[in-house]
Amino acid sequence: MAETNTDFRERLQKIVFKALKATLKSLLFYGIYLVLWSFFAPVSKVLPGLQQMVETFVMVYLFLMFVGDLTSGTIFQYFFSAAKALFVICYLILSLKGGIYGLTYENVSLSIDLHLFLMIATLLSLLGFAKSVLQAINYMSEKEECTRV
Repeated sequence: MAETNTDFRERLQKIVFKALKATLKSLLFYGIYLVLWSFFAPVSKVLPGLQQMVETFVMVYLFLMFVGDLTSGTIFQYFFSAAKALFVICYLILSLKGGIYGLTYENVSLSIDLHLFLMIATLLSLLGFAKSVLQAINYMSEKEECTRV
């Protein structure tokens, strides 16, 4: 009876520590976002919808990061890490409309070709995705080695 009580207490402490760590990490990143956004606030007046687009990205990314930190030590940590990488790829492609961004401001039409930026960001996110997949494979192989011994 005493062993199950201490075991429960240790598990509870571990979960609380993970939740606290994930919360603090998310709050830190959100604080960094708020500081950086104050520098880009004048740009949002020129580009309508930029603030909403960036805030949506930050919120979903922070949620995936939070859940990934909560599930650290399990295989789900790598699933959420892979989901973050795929989310970045999909969100950039959808929000940048395939690489061509058009803007009209006071009778001036401006088109910006962002294919190079989109390609670099996509390749970096694919690298993160591959890292997550390889880490998941490594985690499962280590788990298998522990059960065989």
